[in-house]
Amino acid sequence: CENRATIALTDISLPGIVRECHGECEHFLIWETVKRTTRKEGSSADGVAVIPMLLRTLHYDCVILVKQFRPPMGGYCLEFPAGLIEENESPESAALRELEEETGYKGDVIDCSPVTCLDPGLTNCTTHLVTVTINGDEAENLRPKQKPGESMLVAEQHIVVDTRVYAYALALKHAAAKPLQVPFMKF
Repeated sequence: CENRATIALTDISLPGIVRECHGECEHFLIWETVKRTTRKEGSSADGVAVIPMLLRTLHYDCVILVKQFRPPMGGYCLEFPAGLIEENESPESAALRELEEETGYKGDVIDCSPVTCLDPGLTNCTTHLVTVTINGDEAENLRPKQKPGESMLVAEQHIVVDTRVYAYALALKHAAAKPLQVPFMKF
């Protein structure tokens, strides 16, 4: 018989206990879980991650990334611009706001994904992936200036690549290597 029971978790990071029963022996597992408590009422997800494509005449198209200090990592991460969705804000509006705050660029939303989970084995955090194009030839995008938040943290330079960025780069590599063999997902 398989019997799984979990304890109720509070809004802080505490290990959860899972009891597994297989015949006569019992195993107790400890799950580390984190519950995000910042999701605004009426919001479909906690946040957005922006995939910004910079398009300029006579230049290669570029994906814009940001270097963010992440305390849990103890250093910097190379990642897509991202942030939380504010109250009464659509994912698309949040994406454009975060893009401008973190990079200084202004763009147009091309696509917004359904709600996706970030690390379902650890947290209940959800996000939308929003694809944005930036017209690099427009005057407002020629010399962008980021608008850093109040808490600019400085630490030793250890740069880790965010999984979403790495997965995106890997998908581009595979698509270029075998363009006729890449399956397309449709929702």
